[in-house]
Amino acid sequence: MASIDAITLEVQDVPSARRFYAECGLDTRIELWASDAPTSGFRGFTLSLTAPQPADINRLMDAASAAGAMVLKPAEKSLWGYGGAVQAPDGTIWTFASSTKKDIGPATGEIESFVLLLGVADVRASKQFYVDRGLAVARSFGGKYAEFDMPDSPVTLALNGRRALAKNAGVSAEGEGSHRLVVTGDPGPCTDPDGFIWEASGGADTTA
Repeated sequence: MASIDAITLEVQDVPSARRFYAECGLDTRIELWASDAPTSGFRGFTLSLTAPQPADINRLMDAASAAGAMVLKPAEKSLWGYGGAVQAPDGTIWTFASSTKKDIGPATGEIESFVLLLGVADVRASKQFYVDRGLAVARSFGGKYAEFDMPDSPVTLALNGRRALAKNAGVSAEGEGSHRLVVTGDPGPCTDPDGFIWEASGGADTTA
């Protein structure tokens, strides 16, 4: 079964980034790698956490904001549930969401899923790229969205149109330069059609 083993964020200041992620409780979900590769605007991806109820989303949003994140979309109800988005000091965009709109108790701290959403130019073409590398599609909505079957993976991979993903995150879709992201997992080593870099499991050492 396909798996993503690690998400590595390339940051200019590793100690500061490490403090931020530790303070908001996200340090166990990512690795950090020092880089000054040029980048500007939207980097073409978001990291998404889903949780059981709004109280858990508020807890995530508050912790990230207190640690120094910029709130892009305040947490609020929508047609599909409840959620918001923040941008970490290193530039990475995180979205937090719950499929429920009402709390059934106090915040639990539980995380239901961790999803890497890639904003791509052509969802169908990118989906085929990953299928050709052994990933099975779990859900697909034409040329708008695709999610891969990765039940045993700590991170799930999904594809969205770049503009749609940027809109969901509350930012402009414009951006260029490095994605500042390296993914370690079964599809690697490779570079996908949108320039996202994959390393093979057990490949490059990204410890910072």
